[in-house]
Order: sequence, then C-alpha cells, then structure tokens
Amino acid sequence: MVRTTKGDQGKNETEVTEFILLGLSDNPELQGVLFALFLIIYTMTLVGNLGMMALIKMDSCLHTPMYFFLSSLSFVDASSSSTVTPKMLVNLLAEEKGISFNGCATQFFFFGFFLGTECFLLAMMAYDRYAAIWSPLLYPVLMSGRICFMLVTTSFLAGFGNAAIHTGMTFRLSFCGSNKINHFYCDTPPLLKLSCADIHINGIVIMVFSSFIVLICVLIVLISYLCILIAILKMPSVDGRHKAFSTCASHLMAVTIFFGSILFMYLRPTSSYSMEQDKIVSVFYIVVIPMLNPLIYSLKNKDVREAVKKILQKNIL
Repeated sequence: MVRTTKGDQGKNETEVTEFILLGLSDNPELQGVLFALFLIIYTMTLVGNLGMMALIKMDSCLHTPMYFFLSSLSFVDASSSSTVTPKMLVNLLAEEKGISFNGCATQFFFFGFFLGTECFLLAMMAYDRYAAIWSPLLYPVLMSGRICFMLVTTSFLAGFGNAAIHTGMTFRLSFCGSNKINHFYCDTPPLLKLSCADIHINGIVIMVFSSFIVLICVLIVLISYLCILIAILKMPSVDGRHKAFSTCASHLMAVTIFFGSILFMYLRPTSSYSMEQDKIVSVFYIVVIPMLNPLIYSLKNKDVREAVKKILQKNIL
C-alpha cells in the first residue's frame, strides 16, 4: 500500500505504508505442505526450548553457569523464532500477505535483537567451557553468579545495539516504489532493493558492523576452543580427556551449525547472491536451528537426560 504526499517542491510522491511478503512459494499445494511442516517444527521449538528452561529451573543439579547460559539461549531461540514464524505461517494460508510499515520495522528490530544476542551468548558459553576445563579450581570464582549475569546482560545489550543500528539505518530510507518484499520476512537485502534512496552508505555500515559482531564472536569461540584443546591434550588420563571433550560436544555442534549458516548467509560474495538461496538458508537459521538446539543439548548431555528421568519418575510415582 502506498500513500501520496506532497514533496518539498509541491510534487506528488508515493510513500509505502504497507509491504507485501511474497513468501517461499506461490504454489497453493506446496504452501499447504510447508504450513504443516513449519507448524510442527515451530511447535517442537516452543516445547523444546520452554521445556529446557522449565527443566533447568526445576532441577537444582542444573543450577550451574553452563545451564544458566543454556536457559538464556533457550529463551532467545524461542523468541527469535516467534518473531518470524507465526507471521510466515499465517501468510502461507492467507490471500492477503501484507505487513504494515511499523509491523515490518518491529519484526526487523526484534529478529536482529535476538540474532545478535544469540551470537554473543554462544561466545560466552564457549568462554564458560574454557574456564571450566582450563581452571577447574578457579571456575567458581571465574564464573560466579554475578559474572554470569553480567555476561548474559552484555549479550542482550550487544543484541540491542545490533538491532538498533540495523533498524535505524534501514528504515530511515525512503520506500516509494514497489512494496513487494521477495522474502517471507522483513530482511535487509530485499528491503534495500525496494528503497528509492541511495543505499551505498547503508550497505557499507551494515556490512562493517555485522562483520565486526560475527568476527568478535567467532574469535572468542576459536580462542576458547584452542585453549580447551591445549588443556585436554595436557591431561594424562584418556578418560579425563573424553569427559572434558564430552562437556563441550553439544556446544561445539550448536556453534558450528549457527555460525556456519550465518557466515554463509552474510559473508558470501555478492556475485553468488541468490534470493531463492537466501530464503532456504533463512529458513534453516530462523526455523530449524531454534528447534535443533534443545535437541542437541538434551541428546548429547547426560545431566539433562538424568534430570528428565528424575522428573518423569517423580511425576509417575
């Protein structure tokens, strides 16, 4: 939807007040299949992440720094998926696939907020594993409740800064042409394509800032795991090495999947950019990864499995 306004020189100008999300496919039969599939995945995402948060809160054995971070990650995963997936599900069945300008900006902000927060949370979790393995005697001091709270708060503040800069830079632009977004949610590349203003500065600022955030988080993860590897190799006992590595396996898998998709999405050459490829990768890190994280941490983690058994036995008895 566009609105006609008077410009500075008295000329009529059109201003976009609503966007149309073209979605993943315009095939009615495929849309029904996608709706059923994504509804199942979204339900599993909410059940898995909210269940993980409840489990950590209920079991005192899980009241440790590692699970405090995991609980925060579960909250972020459930929230990030909820900023996009419900609207995507509605649009798969609806004839009118519109989203208001303010609604688009709100979705854009909160998704950027939770995505940036998850980047830093995964980095903080890598540092936690480093502290636990490199200095087990000093671990309670290095990762006290106050420090853990500060690290999580810093992650959320960094996510807020990421979202504020991206949203401010994108929605300060003029949108006066087509209002059709070739995507299933309000993302940066398709929005910039719709702008009738000069987007050169936007592209530079967004790319530099995004690259800086990802680089900082990836460096924290790589340095932490390099120190972890050195510490593990110094252990004389094979069982000790195996136990130390097993405590990192879940996080390492989650980090690899998340940062792998993010790096592929935002740091690939412009010449190889494809909107259809963009949509597929977006589905993976918006819809699939938030569902996978609780599965990874529950299937790979003995403490979580034991906590689930304990609660089930208590409720059955």
